[in-house]
Amino acid sequence: MKIFARLLLGWWVFVAGCVAPVEQSRPGDKQSAWNGFGRVDFEVAGRACWVVVPKVAAPGRPWIWRTEFFGHEPQADLALLSRGWHVAYLDAKNMYGAPKAIALMEQFYAHMTKERRLAKRVVLEGFSRGGLYALNYAVAHPQQVAALYLDAPVLDIRSWPGKKPESKEWRDCLAVYGLTAETVAGFKGGPLDNVAVVAKARVPILSVCGGADKTVPLAENTAVLETRYRELGGLIEVIVKDGGDHHPHSLKDPAPIVDFLVKHAQF
Repeated sequence: MKIFARLLLGWWVFVAGCVAPVEQSRPGDKQSAWNGFGRVDFEVAGRACWVVVPKVAAPGRPWIWRTEFFGHEPQADLALLSRGWHVAYLDAKNMYGAPKAIALMEQFYAHMTKERRLAKRVVLEGFSRGGLYALNYAVAHPQQVAALYLDAPVLDIRSWPGKKPESKEWRDCLAVYGLTAETVAGFKGGPLDNVAVVAKARVPILSVCGGADKTVPLAENTAVLETRYRELGGLIEVIVKDGGDHHPHSLKDPAPIVDFLVKHAQF
């Protein structure tokens, strides 16, 4: 009987280890709660970061990385947490997905995969200007990306914030890219210019957009991406909310987003 009990205990330990390795606290970690899940705050490269932890981690420890506006319209994030995914964030605000932002993201990715033991591939979630971060990172590191979920994404800085040339956002954007009002016309460093790299790596893309988005026009961003990606043989699905503007983001029922990612993400 004792031998059977030991074998049973050993089996449960093995199963628990495969499904949900224990989250190990590290020096500097700060524990809190977020929407009923545990949240861990920490720093990477001097930047504020956090990860929201599922109650039981799914096999392989999949994760989704919100590149901007963490917590805004979190329906898909919450649904994925309930499925055992981690949800992560690095504060790289006001860097518009420029090379300096990508360098910070590289350090964050290394930390999350090596120190936090999350999957080697990640789903990048780009809301609005977060689309620049998500797709630019995928261009730089396509083999690290399981899928892209882009929500009303900015994919061309000349579309936004470029159409407001007097805005602070445009001045900041030009500065972080090392561009001027004169040199930006010939700029070829945006994600739409280099998306062939992502298509070659067969990264699946889902985009959710408002059909009447006046801030980040569909025709200048996701529509261009969709045409180019399909021509390159890439898998892309676009959900257009008829008459929808830039807000609200996401979908009230996140099932189509979650279903796409669960089906197509390549962890």
